[in-house]
Amino acid sequence: MLDEKALDIVKETAPVLKEHSHEIGMRFYKLLFSKAPELYHMFNQTNQKRGGQQEALAYAVYAAGENINHLDAIRPLVMRISEKHRALGVKPDQYQVVGETLLQAVKDVLGDAADDEVTDAWRAAYKYIADVFINIEKELYDKTEHAPGGWLGFREFIVDKKVPETDAVASFYLKPKDGKPIASFKAGQYLTLKAAIKGEKYTHMRHYSLSDAPGKDYYRITVKREDAHGEAPAGIVSQYLHKKVKEGDILEFAAPAGDFTIVNNDLPIVLISGGIGLTPVISMLEMLVEKLPERSVTFIHATANSSTHVMKERVEQLAANRDNVRSYVCYEKPAEEDIAAGSFDKEGYIDLEMAQINFAKQQSRFLHTILLMFIIKE
Repeated sequence: MLDEKALDIVKETAPVLKEHSHEIGMRFYKLLFSKAPELYHMFNQTNQKRGGQQEALAYAVYAAGENINHLDAIRPLVMRISEKHRALGVKPDQYQVVGETLLQAVKDVLGDAADDEVTDAWRAAYKYIADVFINIEKELYDKTEHAPGGWLGFREFIVDKKVPETDAVASFYLKPKDGKPIASFKAGQYLTLKAAIKGEKYTHMRHYSLSDAPGKDYYRITVKREDAHGEAPAGIVSQYLHKKVKEGDILEFAAPAGDFTIVNNDLPIVLISGGIGLTPVISMLEMLVEKLPERSVTFIHATANSSTHVMKERVEQLAANRDNVRSYVCYEKPAEEDIAAGSFDKEGYIDLEMAQINFAKQQSRFLHTILLMFIIKE
């Protein structure tokens, strides 16, 4: 653990890092890729262009510094990052170059405010935090390797089926090329794809939520094609999957990972999703129907209209055939045919009034457990 003086410096300066988080994040990645260009293989270049990774890095650094003496307070964040690191194949020696680069970025942005005393304190803090991550990730690697059907690194899968869900969304059914068993997963987890795309200098890694219940002899991911809009570039990998990948092709995936999963208890549950954000919660719904048919489930989904409504028929089928499943739909801009068919429950956005009305329909049952998957842009 850090000595008291270093601890005080880190906690005092954490808000300063938060204030300059964007600049530090931008500087960090520029330095990192100049020092270790091979790491381009590991990072989402589309998110780099959009600025998402820079913001995520800066927030994680600030949160770790703010909670340096009680990391249990941010354990969900620590576990989320560790799961992603395991899925990407992050190794202990990579923490050193990242730490050195981060300190340099802080110095470059803060100037004289980052004197030797401050940088020494953050160097010690980073080592302490890195050791925590390394130890957690070692356990995750061991657990993944020794799980039935588990594997380390990336394994080849055949695209057994490619099924259009909407004009911009398709599901990919994946079977292992070696024909051996595959690891089970918890509903809500994701696969990590390593894509070598013709014309691209680096491989691309992407996390895609598993969209079916566990226990099958295949995995299913459901991917939205991200087109360019405004200043946001098109998604490199989603375009590749939709336009280039066909049935029979080989793709490489890391074993399932992720911490966005259902708590194992018998309380009623509400699943709320928007747009393509339904992929992990549809997996949860399928799992609950198969494994816990006695558990009360309310499924609330928001999307633009029926043309973007992924797996609409499947959810309707489950709600119609299962007494424990209720479904509610919110369309932002319903089409004329949606209005004529009465195929949605509310126009606009999900709001508290809608939630209260639907929860009241459960009569005397209070819904304690709520899992939120925030709306992703259509």
